[in-house]
Amino acid sequence: MTCSIMSLLLVVLVLFFFQHILEQHQSRISLRSVMKSYHCLQSDEGICKMLVESRGYVCQEHTLTKNSHRLKVHTTGEYRPSVLLQHGVLMDGVTWLLNPPDQSLAFILADSGFDAYWDWSWDELMAYDLPAIVQYVYNQTGDRKVHYVGHSQGTLIALTAFSQQKLLNMVKSAVLLCPIAYLSRMTSPLAKKVAENFVTEFLYWSGLHEFVPRGEAVMNLLKDICKKQGIDCTDFLTSFTGVNCCLSTSTVTTFLQHEPQPTATKNMIHFSQMARDGTIARYDYLDLNKNMKQYGHAKPPGYDLTNIPNNLPLYIAHGGRDELADVDDVKFMLENLKNHDKDKLFLQFIEDYAHADFVLAMNAKKIVYDPLIDFFRKQDES
Repeated sequence: MTCSIMSLLLVVLVLFFFQHILEQHQSRISLRSVMKSYHCLQSDEGICKMLVESRGYVCQEHTLTKNSHRLKVHTTGEYRPSVLLQHGVLMDGVTWLLNPPDQSLAFILADSGFDAYWDWSWDELMAYDLPAIVQYVYNQTGDRKVHYVGHSQGTLIALTAFSQQKLLNMVKSAVLLCPIAYLSRMTSPLAKKVAENFVTEFLYWSGLHEFVPRGEAVMNLLKDICKKQGIDCTDFLTSFTGVNCCLSTSTVTTFLQHEPQPTATKNMIHFSQMARDGTIARYDYLDLNKNMKQYGHAKPPGYDLTNIPNNLPLYIAHGGRDELADVDDVKFMLENLKNHDKDKLFLQFIEDYAHADFVLAMNAKKIVYDPLIDFFRKQDES
């Protein structure tokens, strides 16, 4: 199957609606997916047939075109509390469907009575894509506020949006899994060396504006780094995220059939800048004239997380083995929230969890998702 990867400004957003009839309970469960479809599955069947219909779910899709984005959408016309799921960098909406239904957050939310919606530099994603998606979900729920779940990059775009007072009129609460607001203390040997050696900048200057992890250029550079730096990259997931405690072999196999996904090289450069500079700021063009034209300043402006409203309900979860969302980076981020209302900030630390465990672990339902759903229900009751 041939895949055409669309440019950043022409990203296609796809929303799949999944409806499952549980015969024994005579109840209907709906899953809705808003996700980037610039990726290509390794089968002509796609996500619906491979990961949804194969589990007894029916998949329908409808199309709405607006501005430069094409949204495929579906609505039932009935109200359920809604949750928007935003995946991390180099991943896509498949993230929320890789485990069996009783272990995948999208299915678990649906089984619990929620409508789950899941949806590229991250500046644009925060400024344009995320507001458009949240606005759409908000409209579909009858102007009722939605809950948000972000993992990795999905936490970064939410935090920066909230710091600019965006989305607050449409978001009731936010769950941030493996927040990566700061990256200068990350211990991932592979990610650290990529940033330190300006690997993504080299790719961009070479004319490769799309970062394709499975592509020959990226693979050759990563292999070279692993060899020269003595990094064991035979297990890509571990060398990038840390040692995940609780992934099944079948889930990892399925994961590697779909991930990692391409992203803009500019996006990866932006992450590298964060890692080197220890800041959260707009994309640095490393050119005085370009920065002046874009921002009106020689240096890109930073994001001030202390501007996040203190009464916004936040659930923040991170792991002791996470080498991307390092414990010290998360602690530094939490300093920005030290004045947050105590009854609006819920913290969870799982000692043996790494970056991928929060979305793929076999025991995540009991350890993470059940408390997460209780958190949403408390916000709906308040």
